[in-house]
Amino acid sequence: MARNLRELPKFRDGLSYLYIENGRIEQDAKAIAWFGEEGKVSVPVAALGVLMLGPGTSITHAAMKALADNGCSVLWAGQDNVRMYAAGIGETRSSVRFLRQARIWADEDKHLQVVRRLYTLRFDEVLDAELTLQQIRGKEGVRVRTTYQRASEMSGVPWHGRSYKRGSWGNTDPINRALSAGSACLYGVCHAGILSAGYSPALGFIHTGKQLSFVYDVADLYKMEVVVPTAFDVVAESADQVESRTRHALREAFRESRLLERVVSDLHDLFGYVAGDDDPYADDDAKPGGLWDGRGVVEGGVGYGGDDSREGSDEPAW
Repeated sequence: MARNLRELPKFRDGLSYLYIENGRIEQDAKAIAWFGEEGKVSVPVAALGVLMLGPGTSITHAAMKALADNGCSVLWAGQDNVRMYAAGIGETRSSVRFLRQARIWADEDKHLQVVRRLYTLRFDEVLDAELTLQQIRGKEGVRVRTTYQRASEMSGVPWHGRSYKRGSWGNTDPINRALSAGSACLYGVCHAGILSAGYSPALGFIHTGKQLSFVYDVADLYKMEVVVPTAFDVVAESADQVESRTRHALREAFRESRLLERVVSDLHDLFGYVAGDDDPYADDDAKPGGLWDGRGVVEGGVGYGGDDSREGSDEPAW
């Protein structure tokens, strides 16, 4: 729980978020309140974009209704967001970012631009524009192998290659178990960031075919930087309980590096997002959506029959 609501971190476009664990959340007038060991803390939901519920939290039906009425998304997460379990989306929030992601994904040239950009963000050097995608993937393979080898040399932990088999988890060496546990933690943070920013976790550009394809795309931006050195350091200390110790170490690393904020900022940069641009719902979340008529999008929520009593209302005219 944040010590002071004025200290809440903010996404670049002004969307604020709050992570809470170990307490009860109830409706408080038209807002909500958190009840924990320190007493009651009122939360002004009108200014809150995302509420993340960690372990040990319970929430009343009335509180959920208050959050939905104020257009606040609710995410159910693991401790310090290293797991992502479920999401509840409040009100009729704009889909402008998801639609931008979908348009870029469906355009072959723009899709390739995003793929190249995703790879470029992983390197400290500027990639030659003449490199083919296959050549870039070759360089990425070298970068990954070099990162593992350097981490092994610095930590003293032997490295024999990446190996993960779900059916024989106990037979996998400690460093591979630590890397797998750490990757799962990173996926949770990236999943929360993607949903919080209004994008789709399923619409991947490099990875494809899974509900979390885009989560894997985004996580690969930070895996070599954060997960790999942490996992090797944990195993260097001891080979016992590496999974839980890696999760605890990464929670601290994510918090210190403010990784969640970085994920959201990088997502907006990736798609060239500028806060408020071409979003018809920026000032009115409840504004009716448009209607597709085969030639484009026309205004929704308007009756065209001349005597429709819903004309001018927020209810769509069917």
